[in-house]
Amino acid sequence: MKHLPSERHTLSILVDNEAGVLARIVGLFSARGYNIESLTVADVSDDHAVSRITVVTSGPPPVIEQIIAQLDRIVPVHRVLDLTAHGPHVEREMALVKVAGVGDKRVEALRLADIFRARPVDTTTSSFVFEVSGSTEKVGQFIALMREVGLVEVARTGVVAIARGAEAV
Repeated sequence: MKHLPSERHTLSILVDNEAGVLARIVGLFSARGYNIESLTVADVSDDHAVSRITVVTSGPPPVIEQIIAQLDRIVPVHRVLDLTAHGPHVEREMALVKVAGVGDKRVEALRLADIFRARPVDTTTSSFVFEVSGSTEKVGQFIALMREVGLVEVARTGVVAIARGAEAV
């Protein structure tokens, strides 16, 4: 059997906002050995009844199809949408990046933050906490560059994504 290349997919899963749903979804991935690269959850309805779980995972196309089919069978799941296969969508990630440094290192951290449109949200005489958002690649590049000027700590949100266009999907 030919080895199929792994593909990265972003899945949008609408679920009932109730206890245990996230555990069931994560359990499905865990039980079958599927990797979760990123996971975010947020309430998305006025009455707090529905949440959107955004999962970034990877695998060959048949595995992605299997993941979607298995997610669709979980009872509190309303809809599973493979945003990657669906078409144009917007993905963003946010990170808080703590950088320590004085003198030239401090100036370089500010210069790089300006290039990446990261904004300082906390400042001391010896450190900054920057907020940066954008594609996963952009956030990763910013963090890599901050390692060279005094990276102390990182907190990342994970990917959030939504389909483009006027209608809900």
